Amino acid sequence: MFGQLISILKKNPKKIVFTEGSDPRILEASSRLLASTFLSPILVGDPKEIAEAAEESGFNIRGAEIIDPLNYEEMDEMVQLLCEIRKNKGMTEERARDILSQANYFGTMLVKMGKADALLGGATYSTADTVRPALQIIKTKPQNSIVSSCFILVRPSATGENEVLAMSDCAINIKPTEDELVEIALESAECARIFGIDPQLAFLSYSTLGSGAGEDVDKMRNAAEKTKKAAPNLPIAGELQFDAAVSPRVARTKCPESEVAGHANTFIFPDISAGNIGYKIAQRLGNFEAYGPILLGLNAPINDLSRGCNASEVYSMAIITAALA
Repeated sequence: MFGQLISILKKNPKKIVFTEGSDPRILEASSRLLASTFLSPILVGDPKEIAEAAEESGFNIRGAEIIDPLNYEEMDEMVQLLCEIRKNKGMTEERARDILSQANYFGTMLVKMGKADALLGGATYSTADTVRPALQIIKTKPQNSIVSSCFILVRPSATGENEVLAMSDCAINIKPTEDELVEIALESAECARIFGIDPQLAFLSYSTLGSGAGEDVDKMRNAAEKTKKAAPNLPIAGELQFDAAVSPRVARTKCPESEVAGHANTFIFPDISAGNIGYKIAQRLGNFEAYGPILLGLNAPINDLSRGCNASEVYSMAIITAALA
């Protein structure tokens, strides 16, 4: 999977902002990226502090672009742009300058200004501290009303090719509505394609095509139908129980006329509880590697790391995030 993403980036190299430039995990991932030719890191923070942290950790970051929010030569231009973006919120220059001293906002503005193509944060920030600046500055795509998330799950198969699945939304929207599920599904299908998945969407439930009843069943059935109308060429089934979605034998019994049932690879969950539990079961009991959450619906690629991440995960998520650009 990563070979495919790196091939994409080699054809069109990108720049990615790391908002926590002095973190040892970021420095280790950056040193690996600097040895490549497809993705250039921009480290936000105090240059002296970053250099000392790199030396102490033993990572070579020679050649990395380091930008200090407190000594940025284009800060006045950045302040004016933030005031313009947030003018309906009464943003003053003094307030904007104060906000932009924070690495998460400063890094997001670098993406907004075209100084970088993507951003990866969250090694020390919370998810909210990464998503909030993105919502305020980058904003959602014109056709979208929400930001959602997708996890890509990867497991080696006996044939030598990786089994790759997509699961959404497992991290952002607590209880999405029917229309929000349509957005999540369409964005997830686009995300899946980037990772080499030919999306076959299953809207998951405790019911398979009417075998059960309830508000949540109706929500998933209706969301599936709305998505079919929005994307008539996209293979979609729902509502489906998980076994009917992935097992051809079960699908032949429960929904024999569905072409997607039994072969689904992109799963839309009814709420964050089901999604979060579902992907972690796959990760821990199914021996899948889980990459994400990959944020969907924004005008530029902004992604969030787990605060418990390691350098290898930072490196992988940097490639994923840049490939989305």
